Amino acid sequence: MSATKHRIYTTPFASVYPHYVTKAEKKGRTKAEVDQIIRWLTGYTQKRLETQITKETDFEAFFAKAPKMNPDRSLIKGVVCGVRVEEIEEPTMREIRYLDKLIDELARGKAMEKILRSP
Repeated sequence: MSATKHRIYTTPFASVYPHYVTKAEKKGRTKAEVDQIIRWLTGYTQKRLETQITKETDFEAFFAKAPKMNPDRSLIKGVVCGVRVEEIEEPTMREIRYLDKLIDELARGKAMEKILRSP
């Protein structure tokens, strides 16, 4: 990997979050479901999630500061942006792609109990 970080790391989470919500809402899903997915993945409370959005925390810090990344996130498999999420080496990029994958599943109409994996 090059010494230059991918620009998504320094992108404010708040600038991408509305796209997650729009993607879900276009398919008849809700902002509440998007937030539920993010809380499941990261361990943020709704209030702390909203604080991160308001503060325009970048993606790298958003995941670094996450209270408790869900241990079951390793059950997330599949392709996002042409890459298998389970094969992504770089930890922060893998977390970002996990979130992308979950939002994709929501937009495709997958049931929440299937999206929020459990062993």
